[in-house]
Amino acid sequence: MGGNRSSISKAQSYKEIGEFWDTHDLDEYWEQTKPVEFELDIQSETTYYPLDITLSAGIRSIARQRGVSPEILLNLWVQEKLQEQKA
Repeated sequence: MGGNRSSISKAQSYKEIGEFWDTHDLDEYWEQTKPVEFELDIQSETTYYPLDITLSAGIRSIARQRGVSPEILLNLWVQEKLQEQKA
């Protein structure tokens, strides 16, 4: 953690901050807060590709058997295939 951060909890780590707020309510400290502005640079992107309905059903079935979402299963498979192509 940077030394220039203001902290109500006076914690020395993110873990300690989490522990503090697990046992305290912001209502008790509201007067000590101040408005802030920040920007988020989200690097994640979602792209949709059409998929044959039969393939989609098979993917859903396998994903269900493995206990993951179809999206996770597809991402893993595509990642594996891309790694094979690079080799």
